[in-house]
Amino acid sequence: MRNPTLPAALLLGLMLGAAQAGTPATPAAMVAYAEKLLSEQKLGDGPGLTVLVARGEQLLYQGARGMASIELGVPMKPEYLLRIGSVTKQFAAATLLKLIDEGKVKLDDPLSKFLPDYPNGAQITVLQLLNHTSGVKSYTGIPGYMNGPIRRDLDTTALIKEFKDLPVDFAPGQAWAYNNSGYVLVGAVIEAVSGKTWHQQLNDSLLAPNKLGMVRYQAPDQLFKGMVEGYTTNARGDVTPAGLISMTQPHAAGALIANVESLWRWNQALHGGKLISSASYQRMITPEGAAKPRNYGFGITTAKLRGQPVLMHGGGIHGFVSTLNYLPQSQVTIAMVRNTNGAGPNLDLLWRKLAAFAIGEPFAERKAVAVATEQLQAAEGLYALDDKQTRTLRVKDGVLQSQRSGSGVVVMVPMGEDRFGFPDSVSDMKLERDASGKVVAMRVFNDGEGEGDRWVRRGDLPAERAAIALSPAQVQALVGDYSSPQFSMRIYVDDKGVLWTQAQSQAPAQLKAATPRLMYLTVVDATLEFSAEEGAAQSVTLNQGATKLVMKRK
Repeated sequence: MRNPTLPAALLLGLMLGAAQAGTPATPAAMVAYAEKLLSEQKLGDGPGLTVLVARGEQLLYQGARGMASIELGVPMKPEYLLRIGSVTKQFAAATLLKLIDEGKVKLDDPLSKFLPDYPNGAQITVLQLLNHTSGVKSYTGIPGYMNGPIRRDLDTTALIKEFKDLPVDFAPGQAWAYNNSGYVLVGAVIEAVSGKTWHQQLNDSLLAPNKLGMVRYQAPDQLFKGMVEGYTTNARGDVTPAGLISMTQPHAAGALIANVESLWRWNQALHGGKLISSASYQRMITPEGAAKPRNYGFGITTAKLRGQPVLMHGGGIHGFVSTLNYLPQSQVTIAMVRNTNGAGPNLDLLWRKLAAFAIGEPFAERKAVAVATEQLQAAEGLYALDDKQTRTLRVKDGVLQSQRSGSGVVVMVPMGEDRFGFPDSVSDMKLERDASGKVVAMRVFNDGEGEGDRWVRRGDLPAERAAIALSPAQVQALVGDYSSPQFSMRIYVDDKGVLWTQAQSQAPAQLKAATPRLMYLTVVDATLEFSAEEGAAQSVTLNQGATKLVMKRK
């Protein structure tokens, strides 16, 4: 119980101090720290967030903020069910690995063994489906698919027909590309082998025997007690209902719902050796082949935090974003789900802070210090990591801005002694000077630690782009829908005459004109170059970093 004689601020300080570097956090310290982080999100009566932190079988924190239903005024609770999106993939992967343990499937089996009519199925292996190296076309990347066709109820056979005859991205095993179609095919293999739907086999073989009943397949014809509403954000920044989707279509790639406690219990069972054999588990968490540089196993990504390995996966689906993380060295689980796929808490930042605190290696609280403008200006210039990646440092309105090639502008947090923090991140940057005091390089420290990546100063500050005004006719020549096999976007004008672009499943971005047919984005380092024929442009080329993508007018 709280000591009523201690002020709340002092009590919080004492509790936070209980987690010193290297000393795992006590439950009381974890609660205080988690409550502090969640309060900083200021979710109020907007979309909500559920959070769980555990170490082994010990629950350290479970809580929620915001609303489960804005319309009905229902506050979020941690026991509520939310869509977990692509976190589903590790459930599907484990289900297939269980069948492998039973001798019913092999990782090197060809897809044609289970789907005889699938094009080039003899060259695609089960392993390649599991680690995104099959090369099959991801149906969620088909232009326009997520804005209409995704609403239809489709069985497995009908869903596979949506992508099976499309051109492949690469030969099987030759590259890596995140692929939702691959996991639909994982589900199809499970169904072919078991004679059950993929989710029924998941339940019968893994969930029910381990009392994980709060992980469910969101069947379209069922009601689920405690199921949360999903939201998104429109072009004006307003919260709106999430887009429509039939949950038959995410399939084994993303159709499960769960609460954070059930995700913790799943982590304990999977990583505790209760679900699949040790050999299968090691294959699941060990990236190999073309997936190795991407740190991707089977439905699990490998990473590091404070020197400890992390096994993780995130999910994003209409109305929801999720993350499930496990630190095997300390048996720490961090599970979080929010009920908006629009603007909302940065789950990647939050889980890192919570996990670091839980293991006793918390990130230091950043405190901005005053730095003279002339000191900031000494850092201005163009820096390069290699031949393809550059970063520009620029002082604007008295603050230092950083923009990586192909990315947006971020305002750096001055921390003193030539060190700056990246906003909404635990990463830092430190300037390097020569003997005369001139800035010659900078080091970027991911997660604020390690040796960092050295970016060498290559030149003076590039001039800022100048924008010109377009006539109504010039604007209308650009407006329309454009697409390629890999990507699609819409160009439109709002009621104030401002030109915008919105790519599939992304937030709108304002455009400014360098010339009547060359636009640049205000939020990322990218340009749109429209074809120069008379009248309406018939194509547009996206240039972003090393990417050059041509899209034709629909």
